[in-house]
Amino acid sequence: MPHRLKKLIIWAIIGVCGYFILSTHFIFIGKDLRVLKKSRLTLEYTIFSTQGKSVESIMNVEDLRKDGIGRLLVEAGKITEDQLDVMIEKYR
Repeated sequence: MPHRLKKLIIWAIIGVCGYFILSTHFIFIGKDLRVLKKSRLTLEYTIFSTQGKSVESIMNVEDLRKDGIGRLLVEAGKITEDQLDVMIEKYR
């Protein structure tokens, strides 16, 4: 019985880790790692770096834009609130 319980606990931990990975964006803004909740379970854009990308190209990614990457860019000082509002309006 203890062996079965141990196996069940290990599988539960693997499942929780898998769910966390599927439901979270890991965004690198410069050297900082930011975590952003995904709106749906997917492996798309699980790990995303903003280095070498323009703000427009970052905001052009629909999944990231819908999940709130604009707020992270404002918090990181990459754009202002006004610039974010203009970009959000552009994609409506």
